[in-house]
Amino acid sequence: MDMEFIWTDGNNEVFRDFYLKTEEYYSRIVGGEKNRKGFIPYNLSESISDVLIAYVDNIPVGCAGLKRYSNRDVEIKRVWVEPECRGKHIATNLMDRIEEKARQMGYKRAILQTRPIMPDAVGLYEKRGYKLIDNYPPYDKLEGAICMALEL
Repeated sequence: MDMEFIWTDGNNEVFRDFYLKTEEYYSRIVGGEKNRKGFIPYNLSESISDVLIAYVDNIPVGCAGLKRYSNRDVEIKRVWVEPECRGKHIATNLMDRIEEKARQMGYKRAILQTRPIMPDAVGLYEKRGYKLIDNYPPYDKLEGAICMALEL
């Protein structure tokens, strides 16, 4: 398995395809887009400045993004691995690289929002040392959301 990682931004066409898949997935797990309408504006793909795409044998299989939240905090966005490629440490590899990039950019803490109904995601973050924190805006108003942070 030949794995490669390429940095780009939220306007990248491959990332936009992943973004649409994640939108569809998130809407499905919360019972429809109507249940997350107020949060979609905070998650536009173009607003994600730094995007890492994972390729296996030249096929895009996953992504993760960074979005400035404050001078101290960077938000990790859209960690995604195609279902048929899961279990091959692709998400771990993405997280290793994205956290390192956040450190290089001078951020002190990585924050993210996920949901308990996504146990694989929660488990990945917990294994990496992320701890539950109070939900930060705009997720402080999102039912079913949890927020986590890692000191970088």
